[in-house]
Amino acid sequence: MIRRLAVAMATYLLLFAIGPSAGVALGSPSSAASALLGSTSASTITSAECDAQVNDTPSKLLPCIQQDDLWKHMQAFEAIAVANPSPADGHPSRNSGEPGYKASADYVAQKMTDAGYNVTIQQYTFTYFAYKAPPTMSEVSPVAHDYGLTTEWNSGQSVGTANAELQPAGGIIIPPTPTPTSSSGCTAGDFSGFVAGRIALIQRGACNFGVKVLNAQAAHASGVIIFNEGNPDRTAVLNGSLVDAAGNPIIPTIPVAFTSFAIGSDLLNQYQAAVQNSTPLPVMSIKIEAIVQPNAPDYNVIAESKGGDKNHVVVVDAHLDAIYGEGMLDNASGSATILDIAEKMKNVTPRNKLRFIWFGGEELGLLGSIYYVNNLSSNDRSHIGYDLDADVTATPNYVVGVLDPAGPDLFGRNVTQTFPNRVYKASTIARDQAIAYFDSINLNHELFSPVGTDAFSFNQVGIPASGLLTGQDCCKSAAEVALFGGTTGNFEGNLGTTDGGCVDNPFLWCDNLSNNDPAVLTFMSKAFATMVVQMAFDTKVMSASNNAVFNKKLPIASEATRRFEAK
Repeated sequence: MIRRLAVAMATYLLLFAIGPSAGVALGSPSSAASALLGSTSASTITSAECDAQVNDTPSKLLPCIQQDDLWKHMQAFEAIAVANPSPADGHPSRNSGEPGYKASADYVAQKMTDAGYNVTIQQYTFTYFAYKAPPTMSEVSPVAHDYGLTTEWNSGQSVGTANAELQPAGGIIIPPTPTPTSSSGCTAGDFSGFVAGRIALIQRGACNFGVKVLNAQAAHASGVIIFNEGNPDRTAVLNGSLVDAAGNPIIPTIPVAFTSFAIGSDLLNQYQAAVQNSTPLPVMSIKIEAIVQPNAPDYNVIAESKGGDKNHVVVVDAHLDAIYGEGMLDNASGSATILDIAEKMKNVTPRNKLRFIWFGGEELGLLGSIYYVNNLSSNDRSHIGYDLDADVTATPNYVVGVLDPAGPDLFGRNVTQTFPNRVYKASTIARDQAIAYFDSINLNHELFSPVGTDAFSFNQVGIPASGLLTGQDCCKSAAEVALFGGTTGNFEGNLGTTDGGCVDNPFLWCDNLSNNDPAVLTFMSKAFATMVVQMAFDTKVMSASNNAVFNKKLPIASEATRRFEAK
């Protein structure tokens, strides 16, 4: 456990510019997390004592990041969700555009105001979409079958009801080739001869899903079923985003269903058999009820330290919004992490100005962070030297992920984005600070791309970034189990089905407080705190330096050359 400095400088190792490395693999998530934290004792510093002192070094700050304080914020976020059910489905909610999100923003703003930060709330608008009831899809004839939501199909973000015969679009390639080649539905020509009013069956491939749907709408289809292409890693039940050729989100007024290659192939075979035998075509039914509100308000909460160089800003962020419910793991956990760190650093006068931001709309496409960076003046943008992102920090079946711009993305495990050296090299500074901490507590780690997190919005405009994540509650490989313990999960996107995952699933509503491990939340918050306090005093935060350099007169400088042994 981490004890008071006067007793022992425990559980912390401060190193700089080290390469990625791995510690000793731990056992199951719960036992591993508990072992890292140890048991409490009378010598542990109290939260009240922490509030009274200046926590300007890792050795002061880390013992003050305590489970009880973190968990109180988590309980507050859940209470907000329960008190503010969604106007669409009536479930507890903290979704963007709903009362629970605004109440969450107000809670954070008040806490940060009370801690002495300068707080502003930045408002923007977006198109709000929420399901009123679980969507349904069925085959009416010739074989009656109700398809299981999430297990056999997923609903595209669309609205409407269709009861009609099925007709495939052109361009379907079956059997599939070893690599993706289908362009089904990507051109108007794929709907030549399409009978108005029928439901279009379309294969994944070549163009955005929204392009396929817009072409189907232009051909007067009453609904769309898009099935996975069938190549390796493209077989399972699909769950796609509907965007047009320019990448702009669309909400079609006909229902859109996504399904697996096997189900799509079966429907295609039924259609072809009916045509060949001159028997009735398959009849499908799709129903999707939702509320759509253009120009709905959403909010970023921004809280700045009163001290620090305004020309050298470190942004510390987490997304505050949920999706489909309480969102306690994703991402009340990260929000609680940075809120507790900010409160424990309220008495600190940092070398660099600290700007804590809770973003909205992350789950809907990084809306809050994109709006924020796009609305910075070029001068203000140039003064942001670093971003630190906390995106999910309490997964029971956890991985220990450290953001690295050259790392693979969380789900596809492919390197999909690269950044210039001025972004990448500086991003490794905080990355290595986190790795040093995990090494010091004998905990393995792996590197992940910022793609899909708010850190990506900063990297895209040339700002170095790193951060932490513990992964979602569904998708974990055997190799990760060997590193971190726990159980494996599915990698083909079946969130919330055979894996039991709650995150991002619109119809389970189980990402509640019990979907978080408080011990994992605590050691991840301590790790994140090491990054925040060090970057707060890094005098080369604006450069692409391999090494953090501190003013020799600062208390943190003496810790940069000392090794603290875990007791």
